Amino acid sequence: MTSRELITDYIVDVWMDGDAESLEPETPITELNIIDSAGIFDLVHYLQSELRISIPVQEISPKNFRSVNAIAELVDRLRKGEGGNAA
Repeated sequence: MTSRELITDYIVDVWMDGDAESLEPETPITELNIIDSAGIFDLVHYLQSELRISIPVQEISPKNFRSVNAIAELVDRLRKGEGGNAA
């Protein structure tokens, strides 16, 4: 499973009652209030424990959490930068 699929599945299950049809990779999830600021921190915790990565506080920004694609790009960048080190 790709990071994009993992993120999409989690958002759909937790905040969208399983309705995956209305979530595209570029859907502005924060602008549409699919996820609020508390939800972002829940998602960060999930990603850190599920993918065993560390997401620095300075990376938790509206830009990095605006869409599934943006979150997946952040995760992929952090995974490469950590060289596989667990959080």
